[in-house]
Amino acid sequence: MLSFSRLIAAAALIAVALPPTQASAQDASLTVFAAASMKNALDDTDVAFTKATGIKVVGSYAASSALVKQIEQGAPADVFISADLKWMDYAADHKLIKPDTRVNLLGNRLVLIAAKNSNLDKVDVGDGFDIAKLVGDGRIAVADVKAVPAGLYAKAALESLGAWAAAEPKLTMAEDVRAALAFVARRKTSVGIVYQTDALIESFVKIIGIFPEDSHEPITYPVAATAESTNPVVTRYLNFLRSSSAKAIFEHYGFSYLIKPTS
Repeated sequence: MLSFSRLIAAAALIAVALPPTQASAQDASLTVFAAASMKNALDDTDVAFTKATGIKVVGSYAASSALVKQIEQGAPADVFISADLKWMDYAADHKLIKPDTRVNLLGNRLVLIAAKNSNLDKVDVGDGFDIAKLVGDGRIAVADVKAVPAGLYAKAALESLGAWAAAEPKLTMAEDVRAALAFVARRKTSVGIVYQTDALIESFVKIIGIFPEDSHEPITYPVAATAESTNPVVTRYLNFLRSSSAKAIFEHYGFSYLIKPTS
């Protein structure tokens, strides 16, 4: 029988021949369910994370309301990033996330957009703003105002400004904010209400107004690990989202970064 010291030596030789950290990094992956408005910024963040760690990230984007329902039905997500607190609170109340991993990561602004070549130009979005009069016989693209965060923020803002009653009959509701953005870019509607970050990545639209921040709840993107995930690389990913590297990417796309980077 080999002595204990000889067994240790043999194990060391095997470790050199097959480096476990390298092998695990090459094989590791995780799945992130994130709000549709995050796609461009998070895709770039995930590329940076993979480059730094060798760990592959699979992103799935949709309305936060749809994603949390998928998680509730057993979809195999490791991380959930919502575009509002409501749906993350729902996830917490239904024990779908690990509460100790939750953090409010990003902020955004709500804007009014029109097609790039539209005759509509800068407007003052404030008390008494009449969006229905602005569009005339046209339509207003929004995300679903009953469930999708961007739609909920839009409805709250229009109600706050006294514009909701006249605007509601003119709404064209989309499944998520990126679909609302597409309606405007393709000139299917006269204007749309989306996040600032959406408008900045679409060359066929222009921002014609910015909604007052006090006209709706702060636009906040919380992130958390899902309760069912046992993936050992989740912690590394969440830590990367809190890094200076991630902060630079998110700010490049127009998000505000709500926390102090930890690295």
